[in-house]
Amino acid sequence: MEIVSGEVRNVLTRTSGYLKSVTSHSLQPYRGCAFGRSLCGVGCYVQHNRRLLGGTPWGGFLEVRENAAESYLAHVGRERRWARRARSAHGGFGVFLSSSTEPFLPQEFRFGATRRVLEAMLDEPPDLLVLQTHSHRVVEYLELVRRLAERCRLRVHVSIETDLERLPGLPGHASPVEKRFAAVRALTEAGLETVVTVSPLLPIRNPEAFFARVAACAGAVVVDHFIGGDGSADGGRTRATPLPAAMAEVEPRSVELAYRELMVEIARRHLPGRVGVSIDGFAGRYLPA
Repeated sequence: MEIVSGEVRNVLTRTSGYLKSVTSHSLQPYRGCAFGRSLCGVGCYVQHNRRLLGGTPWGGFLEVRENAAESYLAHVGRERRWARRARSAHGGFGVFLSSSTEPFLPQEFRFGATRRVLEAMLDEPPDLLVLQTHSHRVVEYLELVRRLAERCRLRVHVSIETDLERLPGLPGHASPVEKRFAAVRALTEAGLETVVTVSPLLPIRNPEAFFARVAACAGAVVVDHFIGGDGSADGGRTRATPLPAAMAEVEPRSVELAYRELMVEIARRHLPGRVGVSIDGFAGRYLPA
């Protein structure tokens, strides 16, 4: 994988489309993703963004945005004012970190782009911060995240898409399932608001046990299928990848939206009032108990 240094003019991107009702802004400390060739990268919707990829295969490059923290501090005042005027119904100035790359990549602990952004937020906090990760290594910044949670509303979303460590013919997880569950428990025990995002929903071997386990360690759960969740209405982007075939080999029903509804009903038994579906869940809007 090629690793390069780069700079970004304004690291705060005003959200549109899928994230528009979640936060006012998204923030990417990196461009590209070292997890692109792991299981979560197989169906990742970002690989369809030709402008972002620039002709390089997804998972083949990582740009470290060296000035991400400085860019945040330079633009936060203006973007906060805009968000509070334009997006007051959605919680004012909210930041989703991040929507198109993993913020806690192995390379983060060498380059520190995410850490520097979080430190900058201690001085200029958003109203709401959503930390979205596929990695158990978020716990390495536990104390920093706890300090930030004292300055703003903060949710940590940890993706755990399945209880299976492998799907047929596909690469394994970048972060093992067991380690991610342990990370969620550690975050919750530290007093942080935690959400397990089952996104995209993959076949679950034992749904009752899986959602009972989620209920025991997380504050809430979000269930999101690739149909309607990958930026195309019918899941066409994901259907063009090897992911659906591997899912169907394990559980044929899992490639249809009805499978999401089945998992949601099981989740509601274990987490009454704490289950979100698709974009509503990412925005913290949950089904009634």
